[in-house]
Amino acid sequence: MERTPVWFMRQAGRYQPQYRRLRERLRLLEICERPDVCTEVTLLPVQELGVDAAILFSDITVPLRAVGIGLDIVEGVGPVVSEPLRTADDLGRVRTLVPDEDEPYVAEAVRQIVAELRGVPLIGFAGGPFTLASYLVEGGPSRSYRRLKGLMWQDPKLFGALLERLADMTERHLAAQANAGAGALQIFDSWIGCLSPGDYRRHVLPVMQRLFRRLGDLKVPTIYFGVETAGLLDAMAESGADVIGVDWRVDIRAAADRIGPELAIQGNLDPALLLAPEDEIAQAAKAIVRAMDGRRGHIFNLGHGVLPETPPDALRRLVEIVRQESLHA
Repeated sequence: MERTPVWFMRQAGRYQPQYRRLRERLRLLEICERPDVCTEVTLLPVQELGVDAAILFSDITVPLRAVGIGLDIVEGVGPVVSEPLRTADDLGRVRTLVPDEDEPYVAEAVRQIVAELRGVPLIGFAGGPFTLASYLVEGGPSRSYRRLKGLMWQDPKLFGALLERLADMTERHLAAQANAGAGALQIFDSWIGCLSPGDYRRHVLPVMQRLFRRLGDLKVPTIYFGVETAGLLDAMAESGADVIGVDWRVDIRAAADRIGPELAIQGNLDPALLLAPEDEIAQAAKAIVRAMDGRRGHIFNLGHGVLPETPPDALRRLVEIVRQESLHA
C-alpha cells in the first residue's frame, strides 16, 4: 500500500542535542568540509526520526567559498561576503568550480553517507543562482534586495552573466553529488519570492530552465524550492524541475492544481506549528495529507526548515502521523 513519503528541510541541525554539542567545537562550515563529521550529522535524523530520506548536511555557500569568495557564516546573521560583487570587473571572481579539486570533501561525504544509509535515498542540494547572487551582491542577508534588484534592472546584461556563472557552479556542485550517489537533488532558491512574476519570468526563469535541462542528464529527480513563491508557482512549474516545493503561505491543493498533475509537490506544514500542542500539529498535518488524497506525487515536508527550538519528539510524532494518515487517506 502506498503512503506519503516524509522528510524535513534542516532535519539535521540546531534542534538536536548531539548537533549542538558538535557546534561547541566546530563551526558550521568546518562540519561541511569534514566528510566524517558531515556523515555523522546527516545520518542522525534518519536514525532518530525514521524519515524516508536523508539530505546532505551542508550550506549553499560551500561552492562559493570553494572558488575563493571571501565568505563566512556569522552567528545570528548568516552568510557575509567580505567584498561584495557590484561591477563587471568583479564578475571574474566567480570562477569555474572544479569539484574534484575545489571541494573534494563534498563527494567524499556523499559516498560515505550513501554507504551507511543502506537503501534510504540521499538528497543532494545547492543554492539557486538568484539566491547565491543575493549574498554576493548585497554582501549578506537582505530584506529589500535593493542592490540585487537594482543590478537586475539597471544592468540586466551583467545580472544575467552573474546568474549564468552561478548556474554553472550549481550544476557542477550538484553533478558531483549525483555522481557520488545522491538519489535526488534539491535547489534552494530561497529568496526568489522577493521578485514579481514578471521579473522572475524575464530575468531568472530562462536561467533555471537551462540549469534543470542540464541536470536532467544526471537521471535523478530534481526539486525546486523557494520561500513566499505563491505568486511564482505557475512560472516555477515551467522550470523543468520534477518537484516543486511550497511553503505554508499557500494552500497545498491550490498550489498542486496550479503546477499541474505532471509535477510532484512537496510541503508544506508551518515549521512553527511544531511548537504547538500535539493535537494542533496532528490536525494540521492530517489536513495536508487529506488535501492531497487522490493526487499522486506528494512529498510531505515543512514549508521551510526545522526551527532550532523544535522538540525532537514533535518531529518523531509528526512522521508517525503522516504515515498513519496517508495509509488511510
